[in-house]
Amino acid sequence: MNKALLPVLGLTLSGLSQAAAPAFPQDDAVPGGVAVVELPVSGNHAPSVKLGEHRIMVVSHDGHWYALVGIGLETAPGSLSLDVLLPTGAQQQVPISVAAKQYPEQDLTIKNPEMVNPTPAELKRIDREALHLDKVMSGWRRTRSPGIAFIWPAKGPETSGFGLKRVLNGEARSPHSGIDIGGPVGTPIAAPADAVVADVGHYYFCGKTLTLDLGEGLYSVYCHLSKIKVRPGQRVKQGEIVAKMGATGRTTGPNLHWTVRLNGVPVDPGVFLGPNAPPAPQYPAPASTRAAPAAATASAAKAATSTAPAAATHSK
Repeated sequence: MNKALLPVLGLTLSGLSQAAAPAFPQDDAVPGGVAVVELPVSGNHAPSVKLGEHRIMVVSHDGHWYALVGIGLETAPGSLSLDVLLPTGAQQQVPISVAAKQYPEQDLTIKNPEMVNPTPAELKRIDREALHLDKVMSGWRRTRSPGIAFIWPAKGPETSGFGLKRVLNGEARSPHSGIDIGGPVGTPIAAPADAVVADVGHYYFCGKTLTLDLGEGLYSVYCHLSKIKVRPGQRVKQGEIVAKMGATGRTTGPNLHWTVRLNGVPVDPGVFLGPNAPPAPQYPAPASTRAAPAAATASAAKAATSTAPAAATHSK
């Protein structure tokens, strides 16, 4: 274990230790990141902000109002525009400049072929589950203090990074929508911030899954669990043990797959972890360039190898 991780990963009698949380997220306006945008308004009343049809989190910090905008991994570099409704009733557009970001690539072998290419019946189940989870995470819980300062949720290292391009059994798949944390079955898992339990379920790709509502359109999703210790509607505190690590669903071994969604898109949990994030795993450089198989998506044409245990991408 890297000694630098010990302050973050140590256990206390009340659950996982709470290292100094970042005071405020840093701007990371890239695909899969979070744009932190200062808004042209002062006073005690928050403006209302939208990106297209999605409502956007607005928080106060050091006497200023900021929009925290999740940027989807598929977003092309360029300009986005926020629609801002000021407390006076006036409307204004605020631009966001999205920079490019290149994510690494990884090969994985899944022993059960149906977990790579599900049967028609399984695809129907997957679609039902996706619709359900999208509905759960389209909710909006109003709060003055959304959980935007995370702690590391489990005793274990990050084994697979956010945005990683995945090749499963030779077929390219969607980018990794979260991060993976390695550890044995039964490892305690804590809430990253104060939250309300939004959903508990057992799903095809994700296995036993817990979804936490952190407020203002921000959600934390824990997958592949062996046990869930909370129930829907329950309020939990940062550091409270809410589940145990497992190997349910589509996975190459025991781990926690952790997805964070903001305004409907997966974003890098590291944005909200700040200094509480451990060192990112290292991946070998791609050994060669090859054509993707016919069943692969067009987003990946190269592959890299890695022996790190990791959950497979939770999309088709």
